[in-house]
Amino acid sequence: MQQAEKFSAIKEYYGKILRSKKDLQTNTCCSPDVFPPYLKVIMEKLHREIIEKFYGCGSPIPPALEDCTVLDLGCGSGRDVYAVSALVGPRGRVLGVDMTEEQILMAQKHLEFQTKKFGLPRPNMEFKQGYIENLQELGIADNSVDVVISNCVINLSPDKRAVFAEIFRVLKPGGELYFSDIFASCRLPEHLQEDPVLLGECLGGALYIEDFRRLLRDLGCLDYRVVSKRKVALDNPAIEARVGLVDFYSLTVRAFKLPALEDLCEDYGQVATYLGTIPECPHRFELDDHHLFKTGKPMLVCGNTASMVEETRYGRHFKVAGDRRVHYGPFPCGPVTSKQDEGGGPGPCACS
Repeated sequence: MQQAEKFSAIKEYYGKILRSKKDLQTNTCCSPDVFPPYLKVIMEKLHREIIEKFYGCGSPIPPALEDCTVLDLGCGSGRDVYAVSALVGPRGRVLGVDMTEEQILMAQKHLEFQTKKFGLPRPNMEFKQGYIENLQELGIADNSVDVVISNCVINLSPDKRAVFAEIFRVLKPGGELYFSDIFASCRLPEHLQEDPVLLGECLGGALYIEDFRRLLRDLGCLDYRVVSKRKVALDNPAIEARVGLVDFYSLTVRAFKLPALEDLCEDYGQVATYLGTIPECPHRFELDDHHLFKTGKPMLVCGNTASMVEETRYGRHFKVAGDRRVHYGPFPCGPVTSKQDEGGGPGPCACS
């Protein structure tokens, strides 16, 4: 199946076949919608139609977004764009991009309603129809975006390298990619990759996690972090029989545009302390599945983690002691895998 055919099949699936979540054949694109309290309040203010026609596998909305410029790739009906618009505030900006005309029209339909609902003096959100593989065509400049988010959409792209290349092009230095998507336990055979239903259900285009790591490495991003991971229960015997022994996982991942990251965690004796100043996270901040910073408690961190909390928009919320002048060898840094492999682990935003 050629790229044009895949684009056409996906547009047909999300523009014509799916009318609401009830039309989905698996649970892949249905997130459990477990939100932290501050996000739950915002979600309750969204128009019902936006919720009903939104398809996603997570809640990829990081904290500390005030005044930021945020780009949502594959925004669909606009749920996450509108939620983020309330968080960035009147001086921030949110841009949603989707290739499906029906989805863009649905998102734009509620622009005035949500602007008034959030008490904004004017709309701070915008929707554009286009391809996430070519953001330049939409006029999105180099180094112009603070945060890129995406909710179960990158798997749909037939050219994922182009998507991630565009993401790191538009991100500002120190900018963050924070997204949820479906990943596979192995490389999918070609017949599964080209199955129109599996493609539409976010399974056929799922990346093998190690290929994702290699892709980011080739683009200069040597370290990414998994925030949460859960195994996806398809709950469709026919599709389960079709995919065989392949397991699918919903991951929420963050990565930063930082030039100094290394491909292994190295020990420079640095210590990071979270100050508790992010409004959504007064008591703790979860960087990933193995870094939970408690307010005021110093934590020994590797050089990469120090950069992530010091050289990004989180920098004003952390105190980092030490530098990279002295190297002490490899740092014993790794994920908590036991709960993850059982489908557990922390939620998408464990701030409180």
